[in-house]
Amino acid sequence: MQTILGAGGPIADELARELHRHYTRDIRLVSRSPRKVNETDELFPADLMDADATSAAVAGSEVVYLTVGLPLDSALWEERFPVMMTNTIAACRQHGARLVFFDNTYMYPRTSAVQTEDTAFAPVGRKATVLSRIAEQLLASMSAGNVEAVIGRAPEFTVPARRKA
Repeated sequence: MQTILGAGGPIADELARELHRHYTRDIRLVSRSPRKVNETDELFPADLMDADATSAAVAGSEVVYLTVGLPLDSALWEERFPVMMTNTIAACRQHGARLVFFDNTYMYPRTSAVQTEDTAFAPVGRKATVLSRIAEQLLASMSAGNVEAVIGRAPEFTVPARRKA
């Protein structure tokens, strides 16, 4: 089972299509009101702010993709992203699922220098600080052996034109 937490957004929808085309039809889409992208998708309504609901959504998953997005509201990011990351890490650990976290590069220095995995975070602003904290939380959990995970970062997410599934 491949589970996408934060289903319904453009990244999650494209990921569901790609997984279905090239890897598996055993896909679970999780959000408060999930909608099918592919005919065979399993829908699982859950609020990722709820640890028990997140755990139930992850149960039986081999790989979990965290693609959740929030409106561009700093207070909302500060309130929700850390809780959702905590719940996701705990659920993946509990169920032995690997985690793929889709992230961006907001936490990196705003310079023209090449960014690598060794580039130190230098967040500017509230949103960048939140993303830095949740990335550090995941990295610490990975280092402690609590979760097997990878972070994929893109400087900007571009989305293909919406198309019918």
